[in-house]
Amino acid sequence: MLVSTRKICANLIEGYRLPMLPLYPLFTTALALALLPVLIPLACRKKYRGRIGKRLGWGLAAQMAWLPPAKGPTLWIHALSVGEVTSAVPLVCGLRVAYPQARILFSVTTKAGDEVARKLLAPHVDLILVAPVDVGGVVPYFTRVIRPDLFLLVETDFWWHWLRCLRHRQIPTVLVNGRISAASLTRYRRFSRFFLPMFRSFSLLAMQTAADADQMAALGVEADKIVTLGNLKFDTSLLSEAAVNHGALAIQKERYGFAVAPPLWVCGSTHRGEEAILFRVYRQLLARIADLQLVLAPRNIERAGEIVELAGQHGLVCRRWSRDRQEQGPLLILDTIGELAGCYAMAEVAFVGGSLVASGGHNPIEPAAAAVPTLFGPHMEDFAEIAAELIRCGGARQVDTEDSLYTLLHQILIDREQRRSMSEAARACVVANRGVVRRHLEAIAPLLSGMSQSPWKG
Repeated sequence: MLVSTRKICANLIEGYRLPMLPLYPLFTTALALALLPVLIPLACRKKYRGRIGKRLGWGLAAQMAWLPPAKGPTLWIHALSVGEVTSAVPLVCGLRVAYPQARILFSVTTKAGDEVARKLLAPHVDLILVAPVDVGGVVPYFTRVIRPDLFLLVETDFWWHWLRCLRHRQIPTVLVNGRISAASLTRYRRFSRFFLPMFRSFSLLAMQTAADADQMAALGVEADKIVTLGNLKFDTSLLSEAAVNHGALAIQKERYGFAVAPPLWVCGSTHRGEEAILFRVYRQLLARIADLQLVLAPRNIERAGEIVELAGQHGLVCRRWSRDRQEQGPLLILDTIGELAGCYAMAEVAFVGGSLVASGGHNPIEPAAAAVPTLFGPHMEDFAEIAAELIRCGGARQVDTEDSLYTLLHQILIDREQRRSMSEAARACVVANRGVVRRHLEAIAPLLSGMSQSPWKG
């Protein structure tokens, strides 16, 4: 990869010219320049090839030049990685329908997130970009070239200089699908002098739950900037006919190398320490339900080899989806990005990972949206309100131990009526919480109503 070092250095140094931001750009630019001899060889590695230069602005102007002239507002949406990208999908689709003339640009930080964005969002956006590095003049350069009329940040990935640069340009900024985990709240409180100015720079903070909104207000953000609009993932699945069509599900199960008739258990976003528990429970269940099939999707797909080895230690033979797509068998390690949500619809029951170990849990909406009975462990701190709502309506159950997980799974798998009841409750819960995209569009509309006053239009 050939990168113009002179151009990159110019972008870095230009950050000094931005008023009110003397210290942070100075520090980050000095750090970036000091690391430049390391960054350039790093950029040649396969994992980062072509990304570091782009994150510093290389080729951005050429990409923008290929776009047709803007006929409406320019919307810049940013997501950190895979989870944030999938959350953003219904909102992006809603924005495209509501503002058909808008130019929609979508930036992503991670390579995995970029791959998912290109798979799910390419038909709905004008351009998918690699996110800028928050050093020196890189963000001001991105901002000048993109010329956004509105900036939407999905859930997280807060950068001080980036947000203050947008505020300096008087560009409305919105946090969408905002949430505050317990770990993040502790960090925000401890370093409030750093984080509070960032949160106050938003024009609007659209939080997922009332608890998230209360925590944001407790940090010192003005109450009139905070709204509770719900979780965008409630609108991710429209519970289409395909999701409940037995013929379509049979084809899908065969595609993944499973037998059609036997039951399937899907474990999503698992963490180290959980797989051993899940494999032991699976072995116990096989003694009672001999044809039970299992999909295990680790949160970190790079752990797939480790998990295959662990399965072998439990006397289990498994396939890896990334390598064994022509193979068949009852145990599949789903080590690819962006396919888990589609697999939930095939399941008789689902387990949401990060919850048997103290990792805060993961979002249980995806299996619930597929009308699948959902289980999770005691550690659902990051999704406490959503988990509680699903439990309250009867679509999900929480388990505290390995034994209770086995007992409840066995009950659900052998009791068709219990499965049906939990499935319908999960479906009803998701339907009752729909309308999140509409509420976001209503909240965003006033910020787009004054486009004639845009700083780029005159």
